[in-house]
Amino acid sequence: MKKKELTTNQIIEAAFELFAEHGIERTSLSMIAGKVGITKPSIYYHFSTKEELVSRIYSHLFENHYFDSYFQADLVTAGNFREALYKGGLKMLPDGSKEHAASLRVLSEFMLLAERDEQYRSLLGNMQHNFLNGFHNLLMRGVELGVVAPQNVVYKAHMLALVIDNLSRCMMMKVAMEYHEVWKETVNSVLLETRGNNE
Repeated sequence: MKKKELTTNQIIEAAFELFAEHGIERTSLSMIAGKVGITKPSIYYHFSTKEELVSRIYSHLFENHYFDSYFQADLVTAGNFREALYKGGLKMLPDGSKEHAASLRVLSEFMLLAERDEQYRSLLGNMQHNFLNGFHNLLMRGVELGVVAPQNVVYKAHMLALVIDNLSRCMMMKVAMEYHEVWKETVNSVLLETRGNNE
């Protein structure tokens, strides 16, 4: 790896850690430079503005965060549909690592940013639509397989997306809850047969 690439990655990593700790607004380029061990003007060799750096971190954070990276709709069958939906959702939940917790904190920062910045409102909205559409398409596959009732599929898809999103937030805030059981019941509620379990 070239020195410029190495320093660029170090700046991104340092900024990410500081954003998680202090928030995007309260993190200055001077703080980032100090963490990397370079001067503030050196950052401009890699990023023309703080906004460009923030944009790169957004891309880095969400490059693999899309529906198909958690759920493989083309592999589901009537026999494995419940398990595929359940396990895919579990993959979306925080794994308890410091890195995942930091990612959720930075995600929260981007959500705050989206309230006043159309660029991030649009990006986060597109990402949300990807999951809403993904759940809808997966449930429509379930209808074809005879494991999901055809009524209100859109609302069921929205419910799945909302529940898994809020479970992640509650885990980040360390709210005491049986997360896996809540997700299991949510999955069961959209299927025709709810007696099986996913253990």
